[in-house]
Amino acid sequence: MCCLSHSCVVCVSPEEERRVRANDREYNEKFQYASNCIVTSKYNVITFLPVNLFEQFQEVANTYFLFLLILQLIPQISSLSWFTTIVPLVLVLSITAVKDATDDYFRHKSDNQVNNRQSQVVIHGSLQKEKWMNVRVGDIIKLENNQFVAADLLLLSSSEPHSLCYIETAELDGETNMKVRQSLSVTAELGDPNSLASFDGEVVCEPPNNKLDRFCGLLCWRDCKYPLSNHNMLLRGCVLRNTETCYGLVIFAGPDTKLMQNSGRTKFKRTSIDRLMNTLVLWIFGFMVCMGVILAVGNAVWEREVGSLFQSYLAWDLPVDNFLFSAFLSFWSYVIILNTVVPISLYVSVEVIRLGHSYFINWDRKMFCPQCNTAAEARTTTLNEELGQVEYIFSDKTGTLTQNIMSFSKCSINGHDGWDGSWLDFSSFNPLADPDFCYYDNGLLKSVKLGDLHSHEFFRLLSLCHTVMSEEKKEGELMYKAQSPDEGALVTAARNFGFVFRSRTPGTVTVTELGRPVTYTLLAILDFNNIRKRMSVIVRNPEGRIRLYCKGADTLLFERLHSSNNHLMNITTDHLNEYAGDGLRTLALAYRDLSEEQWEEWSERHRQADRATDCREDRLADIYEHIEQDMMLLGATAIEDKLQEGVPETIAILSLANIKIWVLTGDKQETAVNIGYSCKMLTGDMTEVFIISGNTVLSVREELREWPSVGDKQQQCPPPPGPPAPRPPSSTTLDSISGEFALVINGHSLAHALEADMEGEFVSTACVCRAVICCRVTPLQKALVVELIKKHKKAVTLAIGDGANDVSMIKTAHIGVGISGQEGIQAVLASDYSFSQFRFLQRLLLVHGRWSYLRMCRFLCYFFYKNFAFTMVHFWFGFFCGFSAQTVYDQYFITLYNIVYTSLPVLAMGIFDQDVPEQRSLEYPKLYEPGQLNLLFNKREFFICITQGIYTSVVLFFVPYAILSHGTQGTGEPLADYQTFAVTTATALVIVVSVQIALDTGYWTAINHFFVWGSVGSFFTIMLAMHSQTLFSIFPNQFHFVGSAQSTLVQPLVWLTIVLATVICIVPVLAFRFLKLDLKPQLSDTLVRQKTRKPAGRCMGGVRVGGVPEGRLGARGGFRRSGYAFAHQEGFGELITSGKNMRLSSLSGRCTGEILSSSLICFSHTQPHTHT
Repeated sequence: MCCLSHSCVVCVSPEEERRVRANDREYNEKFQYASNCIVTSKYNVITFLPVNLFEQFQEVANTYFLFLLILQLIPQISSLSWFTTIVPLVLVLSITAVKDATDDYFRHKSDNQVNNRQSQVVIHGSLQKEKWMNVRVGDIIKLENNQFVAADLLLLSSSEPHSLCYIETAELDGETNMKVRQSLSVTAELGDPNSLASFDGEVVCEPPNNKLDRFCGLLCWRDCKYPLSNHNMLLRGCVLRNTETCYGLVIFAGPDTKLMQNSGRTKFKRTSIDRLMNTLVLWIFGFMVCMGVILAVGNAVWEREVGSLFQSYLAWDLPVDNFLFSAFLSFWSYVIILNTVVPISLYVSVEVIRLGHSYFINWDRKMFCPQCNTAAEARTTTLNEELGQVEYIFSDKTGTLTQNIMSFSKCSINGHDGWDGSWLDFSSFNPLADPDFCYYDNGLLKSVKLGDLHSHEFFRLLSLCHTVMSEEKKEGELMYKAQSPDEGALVTAARNFGFVFRSRTPGTVTVTELGRPVTYTLLAILDFNNIRKRMSVIVRNPEGRIRLYCKGADTLLFERLHSSNNHLMNITTDHLNEYAGDGLRTLALAYRDLSEEQWEEWSERHRQADRATDCREDRLADIYEHIEQDMMLLGATAIEDKLQEGVPETIAILSLANIKIWVLTGDKQETAVNIGYSCKMLTGDMTEVFIISGNTVLSVREELREWPSVGDKQQQCPPPPGPPAPRPPSSTTLDSISGEFALVINGHSLAHALEADMEGEFVSTACVCRAVICCRVTPLQKALVVELIKKHKKAVTLAIGDGANDVSMIKTAHIGVGISGQEGIQAVLASDYSFSQFRFLQRLLLVHGRWSYLRMCRFLCYFFYKNFAFTMVHFWFGFFCGFSAQTVYDQYFITLYNIVYTSLPVLAMGIFDQDVPEQRSLEYPKLYEPGQLNLLFNKREFFICITQGIYTSVVLFFVPYAILSHGTQGTGEPLADYQTFAVTTATALVIVVSVQIALDTGYWTAINHFFVWGSVGSFFTIMLAMHSQTLFSIFPNQFHFVGSAQSTLVQPLVWLTIVLATVICIVPVLAFRFLKLDLKPQLSDTLVRQKTRKPAGRCMGGVRVGGVPEGRLGARGGFRRSGYAFAHQEGFGELITSGKNMRLSSLSGRCTGEILSSSLICFSHTQPHTHT
């Protein structure tokens, strides 16, 4: 039978429905439900070696070197010793394996920490302690205050009135405000282990899925069926707050929980340079095969035409018996000789360079937060250069961009906007004042003291019109629990100016007004919703006067004012525009006096609408609209949303670096939009902010397809009649739209936009916008958005967040950054990089990322150049040695060339090089663009490098060959011998590549000098030692070049040859670079050539501007917005007036406020004690 509502939509799963019977493990085990054990690690002791080696040999280079090793083990074709390949290969595999094992060890450690947490399970009428991993579906567990929820539970009972309990869901959706959950009334009496042990109810519900805000099911118990919803569920990852105890039935455990269903799998991340290198290795291998084929064909021809003449005294070695087989063996011999075009030392060097870059990030004191005592950490060493290529940043909001702290900043009362900058000390005026509250307007406090009626009524409204709960354990110690930070800030402001909210019951609100306690009768709360964007209360004061107080979005509230308010409304509007220009969140305040007859008539109509069984919400909205008319304007408030330090500036600078920033948040649309304005992603001078809010596929498609007609709308041209065209807007059409746009889309609409037939339209539309904000999105939707951009834009993405709800997004992006904030360490554990403040992202990308990309590109260009220059000499030599696979150089030179002679200089350049100082990287964000466009190392640059390397090899072979073939020593003896040629060519090669790296190095340190010139010195030292008589006498079979270096390097003609080859190789490079600097200089070249420093200030793009105060970037637009709906939830007023959230004692006296309402946020301050 189908027990679920047809309106519930869940993800496809192998289970069609889940059946769970309480306290019956035997029954539940028949379904083989997942245990509560969590595994996020990749390996175990048994699988580590095979799985890790399998992953490593997915690298084309590792497979390539394994193949070469096998070839070198065959004596008939091996011209080099096998240890030259196996030692570095084992070293690379071992280093990578140790790094992977270390990373996985920490995953195991985290898993064990979570799985071994203790939980209390009801077994046979008693509570027994069990580890989380031993909890099973169908168990009943007990939770206590401040404990994490172990699994997805159906709430059965609670110690609080009406079986309410309060949870914090920061790990799920990033929201730090508390939420309320309530059990079914039929299970509310099950409050002790004995009664719970006899509970045998059966739950039939949806299968495991990732929908955080939905749950559909039925509880079957005592021959009755009770519908279940998300309001009855406690999800894994939540924390129990302000609730002494509660009991829950495990419905989903371990990987089936909604938290784990939203966590993406750990993915093996590779950089774009890694992927390009894999491609280039294949190309090089193909090129090497072609050279081997050419030389093998040459060998066949030579052996047939010339070699046959020598058979009588120089026979073929066994098993060679004909010229074709000789050519076959020659081919493989040349494959081994020419493999140095991509030596394995390349990959060792790459890992060393990345490790160095990671340490630079870890050691950066400018990314250290002293308040948190947290340094930046590179948790991976494989992605550093990708930090210099980011095009899209996907950011969480709460805890990442914001501190989630609101402060009362300014206000306008009866047309007066005072702000004289003088700090107020409220302690002498008001003993109940919040000591942490700051305000800077002495005139406002004076007006309150002098009894200004408008000021009194202004703060009276703030102290009455809200849904805040108050806890006062002893006189003067107030703790406010607010549904939204805005409300807490407003009530705290009223408290400091003498209107102190003390307590409430379902029918009263008690306020201390300038030291005098006053109790108001609460007649009605006209609740907030997203359409009304305002809330009102109707109260009766002790004198019997009835008054409606209203606060809300000014654009809606101004429409409902009495006509006599026009002048005051114009003045207040100017103030609101000023506040909005400063990035503050605004509200308008108004009131209306009601007669007893008006109240009685409206109250009766309200009761009828409230009891309606159909269209209840619409009826109530009409009733509210009727009473909220002809109001009198009191003024306006301005609240500052506390962003993290440097967020607006960081976003502005990153935008100038052509990085697009998308905000993906689980918060409401109003919240997300306000934060967008606060951090300057959205500005008042934007052409238009488009909001996609459709609930169906057709409505979302229609809203997306309005974009092509934007230009027509701006020109007052009506759209063509009829339905929208079936084809999506072309990119050309979208690109032709002028102006700056922003896109805001909610989670329901996004779910449709991400469908396969619409995702292309969504991406095309969103990428035209300067800013994109996705609100009310689930953790999995965050990951899907990131995956969508990776798929369609082929751009490097970075995801940054601080909570468990960001883990999936962090794992999906090319680069994941974790903020070590207030929401635990799950995001940090899943990230590639971590730090404590969003502003450090600017330095991570523009300094460390750009330098890492620059260094890696220069390293690769030089590495391929020097190895082609080294290796291709063998190819030319093949035409002069009978294609016999003889090497040009001494075998020890071949072994040491990449290990000693040229390894350290290029390592020093790859680790320390920079084109401009770090402050210039931050001042000129346009310097970041070459990485995004992949200009410094790509297929074109690769071909340029190998072309230069081939040209160098031609010079290094043919210049010495031409000169030495006719040259003589001072004694008249010829110089045209193999060993002299080998020493001359090797010496010229080392000098040429050393001069080349000296030209390529842009930032010289003592280490660079030591490595470059020390490598040249080491070459001569080692060569003279290996060609010495001493080593030859000890190992006569190993050192065949005895005396060659000593006799060759004393010849002036040899040095003339070396100098000439060096000049021919280097002069064209110098000429090309000088021409490029003069004809087509890049921004970095221009900055390097600047001899004078600019005045202090920041450059926006390529143009400097003066210093801009932090947090005040962007235009001062007149666009005004209301911040009232920040984190607000509908229906809270009804909960207050019902009394369900009150303790029983609070109904007869002062509200203790110990258990608070849904979505509460603490504003707790203790009155300072007076010391005598």
